[in-house]
Amino acid sequence: MLSESQLAVIKQTVPVLLEHGETLTRHFYQRMFRENPEVLSFFNPAHQHAGTQQRALAGAICAYAQNIENPAVLADAVELIAQKHVSLQILAEHYPIVGANLLAAIQEVLGEGATDAVIDAWEAAYGMLADILIAREAEIYTAQQQTFGWNGFRRFVVARREPASDNIESFYLRPEDGQPLPANQPGQYITVRVAPDGGEPVMRNYSLSGNHDPEMFRISVKKETGNGEAVPQGVVSAFLHDQTGEGDIVELAPPCGEFTLQPAPSDDVPLVFIAGGVGITPLMAMLHSALEQQAGREVIFIQCARNSAERPFVEELNSLNGMHDNLHCHVRLSEASAEDEGFDSEGFVDGELLDTLVGDRRAQYYFCGPAPMMRAVNQMLLSRGVGAEDIHFEFFGPKEDMAA
Repeated sequence: MLSESQLAVIKQTVPVLLEHGETLTRHFYQRMFRENPEVLSFFNPAHQHAGTQQRALAGAICAYAQNIENPAVLADAVELIAQKHVSLQILAEHYPIVGANLLAAIQEVLGEGATDAVIDAWEAAYGMLADILIAREAEIYTAQQQTFGWNGFRRFVVARREPASDNIESFYLRPEDGQPLPANQPGQYITVRVAPDGGEPVMRNYSLSGNHDPEMFRISVKKETGNGEAVPQGVVSAFLHDQTGEGDIVELAPPCGEFTLQPAPSDDVPLVFIAGGVGITPLMAMLHSALEQQAGREVIFIQCARNSAERPFVEELNSLNGMHDNLHCHVRLSEASAEDEGFDSEGFVDGELLDTLVGDRRAQYYFCGPAPMMRAVNQMLLSRGVGAEDIHFEFFGPKEDMAA
């Protein structure tokens, strides 16, 4: 518990954090990777390179400082972070490393402004937050063991692979020990650990993209080709696409994630999925579940892609659309050409499209895709008066500022 004087100091540092937060977090990561290189494997260098990880941490620190007297307000953010930490096998023993480097970064960046009172207050504040996260993560680890029967990493065999589109490949992964897989929550992700070219193991999260199968998981991976030095090629996605075949072994951690399909408020509230590119993967799992578990409910599935070649799961969606009278699929391409076929409209998701498909009815929205699309859809839903309880989304990578 923080003292009154410590609370006052934390609140006084909010303007400084708002102005210098990203500078602080950039310095923090540089320092931690230099002083404690053993934690490097927990981080995606592409997010560091793009600056999204630094911005995400700066935003989280500011939000924590602003709500220091009522951290319960940040329950959703805490859950997202705890799920991500567990997916990467972060343990209580890692928190002192982060704390020591964070306090040192505050001292080095703020200089004379980092008084003893500031360091003391932030040490106490970090300790309080660490305790909250460690406790929640312990609960998730226990739940994983009880639900799935394992913690840590387990060996899986690539049973088969098949293209989902020109740039997305699906991998079907069967437990090497042959034990059945209990059902996960639709929308969750797993962590894949591989060692490209025999080097150090690398971890990445991939959404489970199919209906529950007790024999195997399905993930569908877009090959991140990069863009020179500006955006590096995806190490794991390239390894999976180019060097991983049937019979090969990968290691998986149990399913995690808080972006999951919620119970229907009633059958007369439509369920609307908006999928952009490879962001369709968690929504495919939700779609299968909704069609099975919420059979009396209208489901509207809006799939956005640049063109037909990059549109995944064409046959699967067409099959589901033909089997279920309550499912309405709409395909919108943003860069359609004369060669494209099998789509319904062109452009980006806009209010006119929602007017046509949903109208003024209350609906529950789930969406996932590129950050610009996510921000545009979120703002559009808010402007249409959709309540926060009906808006559900997930970013791939560090959570971006939806208001940016």
